[in-house]
Amino acid sequence: MRNAPPSDVFPPAPEQLVLGDPAGPPLIVVVGPTGAGKSALALALARENRGAIISADSRQIYRGFDIGTATPSAEEQALVPHDMLDVADPTYTYTVAEYQRDARAAIDRRRSEGYMPMLVGGTGLYIRAILDGLTIPPAAPDPAFRATLEGVEDLHARLASVDPESAARLHPNDRVRLVRALEVLHATGRPIGEFQETRPCPYRLIVFGVGAPRALLYERIDARVLQMLEQGFEGEVAGLAERYGWDLPLLGTLGYAEVGASLRGEVSRDEAVALMAQHTRNYAKRQLTWFRADPRTHWLVRSSAEADPIARAQALLRQWALTR
Repeated sequence: MRNAPPSDVFPPAPEQLVLGDPAGPPLIVVVGPTGAGKSALALALARENRGAIISADSRQIYRGFDIGTATPSAEEQALVPHDMLDVADPTYTYTVAEYQRDARAAIDRRRSEGYMPMLVGGTGLYIRAILDGLTIPPAAPDPAFRATLEGVEDLHARLASVDPESAARLHPNDRVRLVRALEVLHATGRPIGEFQETRPCPYRLIVFGVGAPRALLYERIDARVLQMLEQGFEGEVAGLAERYGWDLPLLGTLGYAEVGASLRGEVSRDEAVALMAQHTRNYAKRQLTWFRADPRTHWLVRSSAEADPIARAQALLRQWALTR
């Protein structure tokens, strides 16, 4: 049985078309849940507007994680410039601070080359790091401390006992962020929330959110799971495991964990497919919760499988470009 689905209600458009700093350098942003079609929209907009896409996906950062993260294909990357793909080795812990630095540099470089920078992805923290100047905690990843948390069942309760405000903001099953909050407190003696200040956005923004009614979104997600398997996802997972070992943390993330369990004989292939689809739907729900909370977003909601929001997005872009 599926969890409670995401709402079909999307917030109204922001009152102002131009957001951020009206005098700042322009930046188009495309966000939304997995499976909604934001990458296809971004590619179409980039081709029409001499755009360059800067990925905001926390797993497309890593080399070799392609099919399971829906990394743009070589053909798609040949159509328009792409940045922030395949940046780091999978054994390296690439931090949000590094992403903030590198993505900002990519935005500046593409603009200097005459392209319209487009920040595109579903990792809300990456988006916020760029748009809101999020201050990153001065605490590098600490493998030794993280090792002490391996096997700990209720990290949320542990965090709540020492940093209740951070615990209240985090989902009990969000192990990655729970570990990070404990790590920051351990390294600095201060809650992670004290570091998460923001600064005024320096860009002249327009933000698009690509959404869909829940039934259509779930249909698209189910189709994407099957498409990934047809593209050879199981071979990708097996190859990564052979090279890096099953203990690689990235092989425990969405899609890779379920397929890995099937390859190791822990669940059947059909069970792995069903779990992958269910967990992806759950993830999409969390993404929608994050992005719907941002009042800057113009939501482009698909009404059917064939509906394409490109015309509406283009009309808004033309208006945005002319608004001073």
